[in-house]
Amino acid sequence: MQITEIYKSLQGESSWAGLPCIFVRLTACNLRCTWCDSEYTFTGGVRMPLEQVEAEVRRLSGASRHCTRDSSGLEPTRNDAIHEETWNTQELLPLVEITGGEPMLQEREVVPLMQRLLASGYTVLLETSGERPLANVPPAVVKIVDVKCPHSGAADSFRMENLQALGPRDEVKFVVSDRTDYEFAREFLGRHGLAGRVHSVILSPAFRKDANGARDASHCLLDPRELADWMLEDALPARLGLQIHKFIWDPALKGV
Repeated sequence: MQITEIYKSLQGESSWAGLPCIFVRLTACNLRCTWCDSEYTFTGGVRMPLEQVEAEVRRLSGASRHCTRDSSGLEPTRNDAIHEETWNTQELLPLVEITGGEPMLQEREVVPLMQRLLASGYTVLLETSGERPLANVPPAVVKIVDVKCPHSGAADSFRMENLQALGPRDEVKFVVSDRTDYEFAREFLGRHGLAGRVHSVILSPAFRKDANGARDASHCLLDPRELADWMLEDALPARLGLQIHKFIWDPALKGV
């Protein structure tokens, strides 16, 4: 598989934000979002066999991990206790995220990788646009699906049949730059009953792709406070999400 980078950092987004995590960032993407912060993944990278990728994850995690699952191979339905249970182990980093680019462009390799990591006891997150089919993703993987809003430049890219692949451990994210994007997210959330379908729905203000230096909300295309006001006004059944890694480190820094 083609890999851009493998590194450990804090999970910066989703309901898992703030937890130490190992990231496996795959190369290539078929979308060109206007505020993409990972254009360096579009080309290049290095070819690595699955065994080498898994070995690097193990090296970064600090130890192998074993946990007990039921006969289906699934963990219990996600809730706050899942986070606590996951960290009640001897391993330093049991959380792994597969991201990109668009990782599902390498479905033939990435699905077996996810299966291997799950079998080793890791909690696996998959960051995807939902433009590629998700039916073959192992059910125990937490899918974090970034549905593209109108001003992303990739509107209507979400594959609607992927809604059937989403379950109570998964998350849907909308990156929002203005009121039009917000209203799209609000309507999509309501029309498809996302609040009752997935673990979390997250609205996150878009970040400028050229952001650097200052580690504050001045780089957001939409003031988080304004987004919060809209969500409160509508009593939206969703979370406000901030890319916390861009507030901890220089927002232009890679590998964090």
